[in-house]
Amino acid sequence: MKEDKVIGYLAYITKTQLICDGDSCIIAGSELKMKSYIRQRNPELLKKVKIAKARFNRIKTALDFGAAYSFDREAYERFYPLARQTGMNVGPEDFSIPTPTGIHFARVQKTSVMTN
Repeated sequence: MKEDKVIGYLAYITKTQLICDGDSCIIAGSELKMKSYIRQRNPELLKKVKIAKARFNRIKTALDFGAAYSFDREAYERFYPLARQTGMNVGPEDFSIPTPTGIHFARVQKTSVMTN
C-alpha cells in the first residue's frame, strides 16, 4: 500500500488555521476545486490561503489523534480504499444526494468507545 499517496488538497492560513467545513478540515480532490469551495464561502480568503497536498499517512495520523476531515467525491474515492486496507471503519458514501449548496462532503472522524 502506498501510504504517502496524495488524497487531495487542503487549504490553510497558518499551520493551525485550516479551511474547514464546521469542525472538519476540507480535503478537495484538486487545487481548482479547493479554490472553488473557498470562493463560494468566502472569496476574500483566496488572497490569504496556501494550498498543500494532503497525503494519506498524515490524514490517518491526524484522524488517530481525533481530527475530523470532510472529503469531496474525488478525494474520498482516493481515501476510501486505503482507509479500508488499514482497517479503518469507513463506508462508501453516496454523493448523488443533492445539497442546498451543491457541495457534498463525506465527513470522517475516528470515534472511541469508553468502557468502565
